[in-house]
Amino acid sequence: MSVTFKGTTICGVRRNGKVAIAGDGQVTMGENVVFKSTACKVRRIYGGKVIVGFAGTVSDAFTLMEKFEEKLQQCGGNLERASVALARMWHGDQAMRQLESLMIVADENQLLILSGTGEVIQPDGDVAAIGSGGNYALAAGRALMENTDLSAHEIAEKALHIAASICVYTNDNIVVEDV
Repeated sequence: MSVTFKGTTICGVRRNGKVAIAGDGQVTMGENVVFKSTACKVRRIYGGKVIVGFAGTVSDAFTLMEKFEEKLQQCGGNLERASVALARMWHGDQAMRQLESLMIVADENQLLILSGTGEVIQPDGDVAAIGSGGNYALAAGRALMENTDLSAHEIAEKALHIAASICVYTNDNIVVEDV
């Protein structure tokens, strides 16, 4: 019998030349056990110039994050080129296709969602969200973008708090990184 670990919410926001990615700290085992409440799913890579937030299987996410940083090195820090290169490799490699994770990546100029099916998505409205509470965070982030003057950091953090109040797989132990 295999045990499934799931649950997280990641939200990225781009506003006024700033980008923030927020992530909660919950890891859920099965359907009803909070296994860990303080996981850090948002990281700075590439000398602190790029932020990565991941949802999905943790070991898979770390593998993808390492491969993404390698692609950033190969592409001279170009986020879009590195994202496309990772998506091609992720989708094209039999073993990598088994990795179960999504990532939001950002630098000072771009915010992108990467998936194992080969997508590199630039979100509409400069708000992106993934994970169990992703739809809640996305709706909250879009509403805050349209109706407030809050910063990217504040919107990402508030969107996660709203998601945590609705989604049982999201908690309010939130980490936010900015570029």
